[in-house]
Amino acid sequence: MATLTYLKDVVTLTLDEELCIGCALCEIVCPHAVFTVDDRIAVIGDRDACMECGACARNCPTDAIYVKVGVGCAAAVISGALGIESACCCVDEPEQKVTEESESSCNCC
Repeated sequence: MATLTYLKDVVTLTLDEELCIGCALCEIVCPHAVFTVDDRIAVIGDRDACMECGACARNCPTDAIYVKVGVGCAAAVISGALGIESACCCVDEPEQKVTEESESSCNCC
């Protein structure tokens, strides 16, 4: 099965392997199978398949996973379908670029 890439090389997903206890909850709740558990440690497979829904981080009992929820999720899917390059909600017009000013007032970037 082919994986869907939301925003190439910008996913905020990180995993602290030292905190991971290998419970596999991330693997169970991830809708895009980004995680696998190998030798009692979670492993991030295709980071670009992550849609940043936050299910993994919310369910991790040791807070070993961090993801900035909403950065890629629905905005990326909708923008991609509309042919808009930027998937950030901080830009009002498709041709605008994200600036430090717009980013600092934004909840998603």
